[in-house]
Amino acid sequence: MSLQTWGETLVTQQAAGTSFGTFTTAKTIINPQALYTLPAGYLSIGKKLRIQVQGGIGTLVTTPGTITFQVMLGSVIAFTTGAIQLNATAHTNIPFWLDISLTCQAIGNGTTAKFMGQGQATGQMLTATAGQTDGANSHTVLMTPNTAAAQGTGFDSTTAQIVDFFAGFSISSASNTVKIEQYELTSLN
Repeated sequence: MSLQTWGETLVTQQAAGTSFGTFTTAKTIINPQALYTLPAGYLSIGKKLRIQVQGGIGTLVTTPGTITFQVMLGSVIAFTTGAIQLNATAHTNIPFWLDISLTCQAIGNGTTAKFMGQGQATGQMLTATAGQTDGANSHTVLMTPNTAAAQGTGFDSTTAQIVDFFAGFSISSASNTVKIEQYELTSLN
């Protein structure tokens, strides 16, 4: 038996999102309409999902800190980009692009199911080194997370799971903002 070989868009965000600022604890940043419920038993070993996100990020000048994106399955962080350094130039809602690939490597109940995830983030406001400004880098492409590849936190694939997309800043400021313009969850096989 083989897996189907065509991609299927499971959900897209149908309208521009809200601009969120002045927070540190990660929270949902997609529109409620873009939440998707994976049915119980939907995942199999080797099942691949892709999340593409485009939006805008605003940053505090000089010491903006970091932003972290998370793919949530219910209350479980199934994937995290890890902390991504923001550069020291002030920005207001300038574009970023994030691609995340998730491959199901284990299924089961409790905390048995796990994704292997890796991503790529692009944006003028991103940098590999704290304190850099726009003059030091331009539209940086960063691999996420910036660690050895590892499976995410385990979850229960035998029950329905809501797929959500979170972000959090390391520094709370009205200047540190994130707004999702486009979001897509795709099943690749």
